[in-house]
Amino acid sequence: MSSLMYAAAIPPMIKSLTNLRAILEKAIAYAEAKKIDPAVLVTARLYPDMYPLSRQVQIATDVAKGAASRLAGLEPPKYEDNESTIPELLARLDKTIALLESFTPDQINGAEEKTILLPMHDRTSTFTGLEYLTDFVLPNVYFHVTTTYGILRHNGLEIGKKDFLGEVG
Repeated sequence: MSSLMYAAAIPPMIKSLTNLRAILEKAIAYAEAKKIDPAVLVTARLYPDMYPLSRQVQIATDVAKGAASRLAGLEPPKYEDNESTIPELLARLDKTIALLESFTPDQINGAEEKTILLPMHDRTSTFTGLEYLTDFVLPNVYFHVTTTYGILRHNGLEIGKKDFLGEVG
């Protein structure tokens, strides 16, 4: 039986980040039309103890680039996490999407049983490749993309489910 790890990991992350990129493009146009300082959107939060939009995008891209790299047995590239404008966040998304597109199925397939060590704050979590993808990576990418969507929608950007999902079928 052939492995589907690449198909389950890379295309869904590319699609999610590409859709997020399109939503951020709409946010730029929205801010211009409504004469809103785009920095207000970049620093907006759903709740005071949650990360702002900029950090949501940074985490979504960190998880995606880390996943592809770790599943391929490579060290994830480091980003500065200093984006403070929507164009800078778009550039970060572009860089991450290009990185994801650079991986081949041969690099990812077969990683189901690979041991993945994930440093997190004060500990290191251990996963199999499949557990890492299904229990950590995809839920985290979707959570942070969804939260970014929610922040922008809460701030009046007229977006809907189709913007989040992109083209289906």
